[in-house]
Order: sequence, then C-alpha cells, then structure tokens
Amino acid sequence: MFNDIGGLELVTIVVLAILVFGPDKLPKVIQDVTGFIRKIRAFSDSAKQDIRSELGPEFKDFEFEDLNPKTFIRKQMGENEDLKELRSSFDLRKELNEVTDAVNGREPESAPAAATPGAAAASTGPDLLKKPAAPAPEARTPFDADAT
Repeated sequence: MFNDIGGLELVTIVVLAILVFGPDKLPKVIQDVTGFIRKIRAFSDSAKQDIRSELGPEFKDFEFEDLNPKTFIRKQMGENEDLKELRSSFDLRKELNEVTDAVNGREPESAPAAATPGAAAASTGPDLLKKPAAPAPEARTPFDADAT
C-alpha cells in the first residue's frame, strides 16, 4: 500500500504529525488510527466471507484480487500458450524501426534496393503524388524510436 513512500517522505510525515498533534497527543492519535484500520480490515474480511458464502460452492476458488484488471490480464496472458508464442514471435523493435523508416521516407532494410520512394512516385504520373524532397540529413532532427 505504501510502497512508493520513501524515507524522506516518511520523516516529513512524522515531523508534520508531531507539529500538528503535539508530542503528548500523538500516541493516542496513532492508537486511534490503527484501531480504525483494524475495524476496516475486519469489515472487509467479513464482507468477503459473506460474498463467498452467497456465491455458493461453484466459486470456492474465486479471489477478489482477480477483479483488479491488471491481475486479471496477467492471469489470462500467463495461462494461454498461444499468447506466449505470439508474444515471443513479435519483435516490437523491428516494427518500430519499420514505422520510423516509413515516416522518415527511408526504405526499410528488408525492402529491395532497386525500389526507391522517388521512383515509385515518378512512375505514377501527376505531380500531386510525388513526395516532397527530403531535407538535408544535417538539417533533420534525430528521431529516437525508443523514446516514444
């Protein structure tokens, strides 16, 4: 729950609590807060038990953590072998490089060297289909596919 709170933030919270409540009332406030948290946990556990008993024996292995969308997707992706195979065959870096080359007007490495974008546009006829001339390489800003 509090995994993203660092040491400095925790010290800041403690100092603020001492300033707001004072050193004499702080133990009572901490005791009240922990008691409140215990009551909430007990209420939550009893609500879970009530829901499990109402669902019946068909849902005895039902876990409330599965209702979290991230957990549900991880569980479904982990059990499906076809998705594992698909994931291993898909090369995201190659796909991004191809898209980058297409956006920048360069030929992908897998395309034949004879076909150039300018030759394809010139063979189609009208000037409207011709691509604009690419700026000089030194004037073009570098594009980092990993940064997007």
